[in-house]
Amino acid sequence: MAKSAKGAAAAKLVQDATAAHGVFVFSELLEMPNVQEVCCCLFRGLQPTWISGTVDVDYESISDWCLIYQLSKNEQHSKFYSLLQLFAYKTYQDYVEHKDALPPLNSAQITKLKYLSIVSLASGRRILPYSDLLKALDMPNVRELEDLIIDAIYQDILRGKLDQKEEQLEVEYTVGRDVEPASVEGLLVALQNWASTTAAVLSTLDAKINSIAAESTHQKNVKAEYEKTLQQNLKEVHDKNKDKGVAARRVYERENMGMDIDEPLEMRGGKNRKASQDSAAKPLRKRNKF
Repeated sequence: MAKSAKGAAAAKLVQDATAAHGVFVFSELLEMPNVQEVCCCLFRGLQPTWISGTVDVDYESISDWCLIYQLSKNEQHSKFYSLLQLFAYKTYQDYVEHKDALPPLNSAQITKLKYLSIVSLASGRRILPYSDLLKALDMPNVRELEDLIIDAIYQDILRGKLDQKEEQLEVEYTVGRDVEPASVEGLLVALQNWASTTAAVLSTLDAKINSIAAESTHQKNVKAEYEKTLQQNLKEVHDKNKDKGVAARRVYERENMGMDIDEPLEMRGGKNRKASQDSAAKPLRKRNKF
């Protein structure tokens, strides 16, 4: 439908797309040649004086030449192209400031533009105070603002948390918006800076990981050496105590050798005189110790 629509039909298509539920990206529609005809003429329709540069304008592309030319020739249709650009790149405050140069918006279009305005605000910061949102979206009170945000969350336009105590919206995620051609270079610079920063962070993390791994290996080696030394010391102490125990046992046995031999009975007292006489002829013998 977008490829075949011309003139007023293309303008109607822009009106429907900006009001349609669930449509938040418009770059493909902006790039349709027949949609660009709404606000710009074809290259072949330009007068040679425009191409030759007799008009003091810095043209960067054919599209720019067509836009400037047709804006002065077809103001009625050019408003719808500006409307499409508004929904693709701009915010509700831009609409308020240029309302006279745009077609009137219905309630669905105004609500969608406010959704997209929240997305644009969230692209610059994650915490959005209610006071800033009330001003940017021209909301009469906090209750209606929170209802608008809740509806946006249900439609998966954004994800976040309403902090009623601090009166702020904490944004976690938003849908993407079209990138304005004039902002592409800045976006590329931001991406390059992000890539450089990410590379530096990764390099720092790699160095930190290597340092931690080296320190862990060192600590393991120190612990292993400590355990080895401890076991050697324990073995030496055990061996020394064992040798001392054997030596002490031998000394003890030598000292008690005399107590293991029976004394002659005649050297004992008179109580067992008869027993001593019976055993006098028996030779002395060593008692076995068990």
